[in-house]
Amino acid sequence: MRKALDWYYKFLKGVLAVLMAMLMIPVVLQIFARYISYIPRYIWTEEMARFCFIWIILLGSMIAVRDGTHFTVDLLPKAKTSRGEAISRMFVDFWIFVTALIFIIWGWPLVKFGLAQTSEMAEMPMVYIYMAWPIAGITWILFLIEKCVDNIKLWRGENP
Repeated sequence: MRKALDWYYKFLKGVLAVLMAMLMIPVVLQIFARYISYIPRYIWTEEMARFCFIWIILLGSMIAVRDGTHFTVDLLPKAKTSRGEAISRMFVDFWIFVTALIFIIWGWPLVKFGLAQTSEMAEMPMVYIYMAWPIAGITWILFLIEKCVDNIKLWRGENP
């Protein structure tokens, strides 16, 4: 399973890089259209930039959950033992799991709602935007399962 998650993680990083590059196109068009009179002012660029930005944020959060660099706040004291470290990590992972469930449970009706909607300017089906939330929740849970296995190993005193 870890190899499949490694592949998925690399895939997410690749998609994130592509979306970052794609975000630059409408933003650059918007900037140049303001200052160069012969470039038309496209209205769809603002909408596409917003949609790319939504996916970039959620893909970044998926990657950060696997890296352990997101959702972590130093509220708990630094653990002195491996068991304490495991408990601290499990506490944080539990709340990420709760958030993931919220994204899945309330994201699914949003996806169904998006099947009947299109974006105003680009006339793109909104389901492509709305499905980012349940996908993020499912991905977080997949990565949390991997982290849970590592936390159990840490609890036992093994090196994960």
